[in-house]
Amino acid sequence: MDYATLAVERFDAVCRISLARESARNAQSQQMLDELDHALDAAAGDASVRVVVIAGRGAHFSAGHDLKEAQARRADFTVEQRWEYESRRYYGYCLRIWDFPKPTIAQVQGACVAGGFMIANMCDLIVCADDAYFSDPVGHTLAAAATEVLIHPWVMGLRKAKEMLYTGEKVDAQEALRIGMVNRVVPVAGLEPATLALAQRIAQAPPFGLRLIKRSLNRTADAQGFRTALAAHFDTHQLSHLSEEFQAVRERGLAQAIQRNKKGETA
Repeated sequence: MDYATLAVERFDAVCRISLARESARNAQSQQMLDELDHALDAAAGDASVRVVVIAGRGAHFSAGHDLKEAQARRADFTVEQRWEYESRRYYGYCLRIWDFPKPTIAQVQGACVAGGFMIANMCDLIVCADDAYFSDPVGHTLAAAATEVLIHPWVMGLRKAKEMLYTGEKVDAQEALRIGMVNRVVPVAGLEPATLALAQRIAQAPPFGLRLIKRSLNRTADAQGFRTALAAHFDTHQLSHLSEEFQAVRERGLAQAIQRNKKGETA
C-alpha cells in the first residue's frame, strides 16, 4: 500500500517505516497516525518481517502532534469527543507499538518532542544521532498534564522525568544515553547504517523465541504497574483539558502557544 505521510522500505527481514512530512518536521497529523498504525499492522502480519524500525525522514524524528490541524479540526471537541479521539489515536496506537509482537527500534535524529517522544519510547530500543534531543514542553506551553502517554518515568527514571516535565527542558542525546533511555548514540551520518545493522543482527534470532522474550519483558513492566499507571494518567490528561489554564491557551491558539515557547516545538 502507498502512504501519503509515510515511506515503507524493506531490507530483507527488516521493515523500516519512516514518518515522511519533512516540511512539517514530521508533525503527526491524523492521517499519519492512522497510516502508521496500518503499516505496523501489515508488518505484524507479514511472516517475512522480523524487525521493524520506526524512523523520521529529514532533519527531525518528529515534532509531535500537528497542533495546527488540532486547532482547525478539534478545538471545539466535547469532553466525550476528545476522550474518544485521543483514546484511540494517541493512547491506543502507542500501546499497539508497545505490544507489537516483533522487536521494534526507533531511529531518532533532531527533535523528538512530546507525541514524537511517546512513539519513540514505545519502541523496544532507541538508536539516536548525536544531534537528537527529547522534550515534552506541553506542561509549560499548553497547560496540559504532560502528553497522553506518560511513558517518561518508565524509560528515564522518576526524578529525571520530574525534572524534564517540571522545567520543560530538553534532554540531549548523551544525557539520554547516560540515563539509559536510549541504547546507542552515533554520528548523524551513521544513524541509518547503525540502526539497520542492529536490526539485522536482531533479525537473525529465531522469531518465535524473540516474541516470547518480548512478552516476558513487557509483563515485567506490567507486574510493576505499567498499564495501570499509563491508564490513570490518560484520564488525568483529559481532566487537564478542562482547566481554566488550558482554556486560555486554546482561545489564544494551540499552535501559537508552542511558537511562544523558546524553540517553537510542537506537541
